[in-house]
Amino acid sequence: MNIRILLAGMLLLTVSACSDFLDISPETNLSSTNFYKSKTDFEQAVGGVYAPLQPLYNQDWILNEMRSDNTHFIFNVAQRGPKQDEDPSTFTVENNNVNTGAKWNNNFLIISRANQVLKSIDAVEFDQPSKDNLKGQTYFLRAFAYFDLVKNFGGVPIFTDPADSYQTTFKPRSEVSAVYEQILSDLAQATTLLPNRANQAVGRVSSGSAYTLLADVYINLKRWADAETALKQVTGMGYTLLANYADVFSPSNESNTEMIFDVQYAEGTAQAVSNFLPYKFMPVLTDPSVITGVKPSASNTDGSYNTPTPDMLAAYEDTLADKRFAASIGFYSGPSPLVGVVYNHTPYVKKYLFPHARYRETAVNWPVYRYSEVLLMLAEAMNEQNRPAEAVAQLNLVRRRAGLKDVPAGSQASVRDAIFKERRIELAFENKRWHDLVRSGQAVTTMNAYGARVKANPQKYYYPAGSAPADAAFQVSERDLLYPVPIGEIIINPELTQNTGY
Repeated sequence: MNIRILLAGMLLLTVSACSDFLDISPETNLSSTNFYKSKTDFEQAVGGVYAPLQPLYNQDWILNEMRSDNTHFIFNVAQRGPKQDEDPSTFTVENNNVNTGAKWNNNFLIISRANQVLKSIDAVEFDQPSKDNLKGQTYFLRAFAYFDLVKNFGGVPIFTDPADSYQTTFKPRSEVSAVYEQILSDLAQATTLLPNRANQAVGRVSSGSAYTLLADVYINLKRWADAETALKQVTGMGYTLLANYADVFSPSNESNTEMIFDVQYAEGTAQAVSNFLPYKFMPVLTDPSVITGVKPSASNTDGSYNTPTPDMLAAYEDTLADKRFAASIGFYSGPSPLVGVVYNHTPYVKKYLFPHARYRETAVNWPVYRYSEVLLMLAEAMNEQNRPAEAVAQLNLVRRRAGLKDVPAGSQASVRDAIFKERRIELAFENKRWHDLVRSGQAVTTMNAYGARVKANPQKYYYPAGSAPADAAFQVSERDLLYPVPIGEIIINPELTQNTGY
């Protein structure tokens, strides 16, 4: 366990001065001995619990979306410095990978800050509704962090109290079942304490967020009836599908009725900008303004990542009728500064590309849970309880908004396939595909077959002539369903080598 991260939760707190949880000014460190004295202190403290979500999601696509067959990278022969960002995509990730370390540390930073808030809040007197709301948000965030950890690393150490000494920062990995028990315990609190969306401040999680996370946990545990019960709580809370798919992601339409939980960013504040788009996701260009329209600009030398694969493009059943295609994927043809690369109708993720004023700084939020996913999860829960006719009714609500024809009722197996296909398209580039493959038992087979296609025709998958994936790439096995605990953590705490994965 990274001692500095855990002690940060005990000794220091990052606070925010804004009402929106992540539209924050630069962080200020305060001692825990002179903080936690008022309602305002706890409002700022809970803002600090949200804050690590920003760096987490600025890079999380590397470990999730680009791990799947949805996206790949355009191989840059002349620049091999970013190899650490490519390794997860080719299943050659190293144990000291900076991205797995960032995921581990940011999640445990959320947990450590949450633990400090929950330890201190009941000792301070202020109005109970506000206190319940703040506690509910904190329980949600701790559950969310542990859920992200258990999906990506398997069993992890469980901390529910602030570390009070050097020795208490060392714990072994808990069993996966124990981590899920902790998540469900926290969500039992969050669903009870949080207000509904109408009574919650903009940018803060609500009871709808908590029930959606709870349903996602139950689906991963294959507790289908429990998932359905949680999801039906959400469907009665006033969420809707927006008429225009692209509008869901627009910064000018934040907190719309389809968005249940998103990670928020703010343009113009260095610590709070979203930098995943458009610059990392579009082709490397000498002048990116030909796509973004933002000047002055410089070459985005760290671009060409998360590039939609030919497999992803082919997954759309009707690229003209399906409104999600044009809203999600753009194409560029023109000169390329990369050695051996020609941009000829080269795809890039367009889903989060919206007007912005400053080069490399956007305020585009990252969607974590949307109402369309609630409908697709509900369809899955119904179908797995052998009610395919009810399932397709939910599925078709999503398809109609996209401009597609209804899927007819069929067998449980055929409806299952239709739901996963719809999830791939509806939630494309939202970090869902890799974990869908894992939880459905399809990851090893799907990714080995995908890897074989890449190796058979590397130029089709954005490798310049004369280059190809390494021989060791795409040799996917069960061990690849989880990331290794970062080596730096194991050096500090050798107990973390214990295997408590799938």
